[in-house]
Amino acid sequence: MSTLTVAEPPSAALQHASAQYLSFMLGQDMFAMGILAVREILEYAGVTPVPQMPPSICGVINLRGTAVPVLDLARRLEREPSAISKRTCIIVVEVDGEEGPFVIGILVDAVNAVLDIPAADIEPAPHFGAVKADLLHGIGKVSGRFVLLLNVQHVVSTLHLQEFVAQIP
Repeated sequence: MSTLTVAEPPSAALQHASAQYLSFMLGQDMFAMGILAVREILEYAGVTPVPQMPPSICGVINLRGTAVPVLDLARRLEREPSAISKRTCIIVVEVDGEEGPFVIGILVDAVNAVLDIPAADIEPAPHFGAVKADLLHGIGKVSGRFVLLLNVQHVVSTLHLQEFVAQIP
């Protein structure tokens, strides 16, 4: 843990700060999300389809007696979903909704590791490309590779899922 001196200006202090991100794969691209939103990581064991859900919701899982919707992140980002493999995982996150916090699973191709990314190594989200800039916090640089930092709150909140979640028995 680093100690900051009083004489150091706030902007310099922010550049030295780092945050932890859970990195994961979608196809050949590496993404990451803030670790504080992550509740757990589950091995993929199938989902139960539910009629009349948004196209990016592939179904629900039973998480200790509670029906939890599962977001297919590839579909949400308008990408072609990968085939399910032995590395496919569901990242269970808690996000703030209009009616309070709720839990959702996010289907990804593989989970990698927890990364410490200094704020100085994060660039603002670009305004071009296949992923809309508002779905990203930015782009991190880790070991010479770009990591797309997902804005999980925005990815989930723009689906207005709570109205659908209330319908799940």
